[in-house]
Amino acid sequence: MSHKRSQTNKPSMAQWLYAIVLLGLVVLLYAFIFPATEWSWYIVWLISWSVATFMVYGLDKAAAKAGLLRSPELLLHLAALVGGFAGGWLGMFVWHHKVKKQIFYLVLLASTLLHAAIIYYVFFAAGH
Repeated sequence: MSHKRSQTNKPSMAQWLYAIVLLGLVVLLYAFIFPATEWSWYIVWLISWSVATFMVYGLDKAAAKAGLLRSPELLLHLAALVGGFAGGWLGMFVWHHKVKKQIFYLVLLASTLLHAAIIYYVFFAAGH
């Protein structure tokens, strides 16, 4: 039975595909935006993750309508937590995606508060 359990815990093709797309978008956006601006690395990080998260929400919504491979909800939550919370909020309301799932509101709210606290500390409380 333990063999069966380890197989079900393996990442699926959808998990790998969406994770690669998400990370690829983040890297491309960061590589494009950061050298072209004088913005803080953290602000560029948030923008990159938010744009990529928004796009993955859109891709997942399109996949849901077409009956294709779906993005794992855990990936959407992790993307919000590491900095894509603004894209998550926007994706929920623009694409009307995951709006009936309360866990998405909770994760996005927690992510927003977490990054608001980081922004406050880094840019205002740390003597800047």
